[in-house]
Amino acid sequence: MTAILPLQRRGIPASRLVLGCMGLGGGWNSEPLTTEHYKQASETMDAALASGITMFDHADIYTMGKAEMVFGSALREHTGLRESIILQSKCGIRFSEGPDKPHRFDFSSEHILSSVNGILSRLKTDYLDILLLHRPDPLMEPEEVAAAFEKLVTAGKVRHFGVSNMGAGQIRLLQRACTVPLIVNQLELNLAHTDWIDQGVHINQLAGKDQIFPEGTLEFMRMENIQIQAWGPLARGLFTGAPLEDQPDHVRDTAALVTELAEEKDTSPEAIVLAWLMKHPACVQPVIGTVNPERIKACAKSVSLPLTREEWYRLYLASRGRPLP
Repeated sequence: MTAILPLQRRGIPASRLVLGCMGLGGGWNSEPLTTEHYKQASETMDAALASGITMFDHADIYTMGKAEMVFGSALREHTGLRESIILQSKCGIRFSEGPDKPHRFDFSSEHILSSVNGILSRLKTDYLDILLLHRPDPLMEPEEVAAAFEKLVTAGKVRHFGVSNMGAGQIRLLQRACTVPLIVNQLELNLAHTDWIDQGVHINQLAGKDQIFPEGTLEFMRMENIQIQAWGPLARGLFTGAPLEDQPDHVRDTAALVTELAEEKDTSPEAIVLAWLMKHPACVQPVIGTVNPERIKACAKSVSLPLTREEWYRLYLASRGRPLP
């Protein structure tokens, strides 16, 4: 059965994979952009589009805003492309600006509105398809966030909204104040970070007492047709070529199984890892963070790669490193 993403059910033509643009723009510093940075952005965009990826994920903090700047330049070079892609960005994280202004999260209306203006300027576009709030702000006032969202919709600057790294309770609290639906939640989900699966498996089990994934969040998002996006879906290359000398046995075993399945299916290890995520009935949408054109192609192979139930469990059990209860 072909999976239909929650975003697609809402009429948003999202691709199965999202290209995360955090790797664009050079370093996380104030050094100026170079010709190579702009070239990389254009080549990365072309590789994504050639692989069927038409949704792009940003954040105002990525390489201190430079990722959005080089992407915006590449977008301008592709005449007529804007209406054919989905642009998503995030705001809410503020880095330290001295002892009186520490690293913090900021969901104030003023910061959200000013952040979006900066994002649009750097991306050289009039609107965002989706704006996400990046990390939960303990000082969040839901009504203030809702007011900012309404201003952005009225001004035509943002079409849809979502969150990142939030649990079900936090989303419910915010949604109660918002007149616009929250349609995305972006979380770290991958074959190495399986608490989102373990939490459900360990119900009524002592093994679940230390689970960090908030109970009921996965089910809530499925019930509310909220798109679950996975950041870090490749686990930083842990099973697709990263050095394993210092890794525990279960990680090595999982990497070996990924390689074995990739060879059996004549595909890439990246495709196996992503297909494992996308096998889940929640219709997880991976946000791949590579800017390597060849790796983008390797990831794209996952979209048409079926895994059996048994193969899915083999990978899950290998990564758990312990039997099911």
